[in-house]
Amino acid sequence: MPAKNQKHNKTSALLLRSGLALVFLYAAASSLKTPLEWVGYLPPFLLRSFDGANLVRIFAVYELLLALWLISGIYLKAAAIVCCATLASIVALNPHDLTVTFRDIGLAFAALALVFIED
Repeated sequence: MPAKNQKHNKTSALLLRSGLALVFLYAAASSLKTPLEWVGYLPPFLLRSFDGANLVRIFAVYELLLALWLISGIYLKAAAIVCCATLASIVALNPHDLTVTFRDIGLAFAALALVFIED
């Protein structure tokens, strides 16, 4: 691959990684600050067995780890697949909130794009 294209790929990957990491960082910070505002996005079957606020906090830690993984760039393709699956799961488990979660569809595709960017 020509050096120019390789430089563009690295820049594109950095921009996608940064944008996705910011999304996960914001969601984690917001849900740690006000977990009860996020409980409604949890699947009902989990809420029957577990405390919603605690689940939100656990998920926030998971989101922080995803953000750090993206920022690190280590095993980027695997990180991108996990991010894509996470975002797609949020949409799939919240069909009643599509007016809010529809944005996650675009974010999932952004994560998927990272998988296909050549190193």
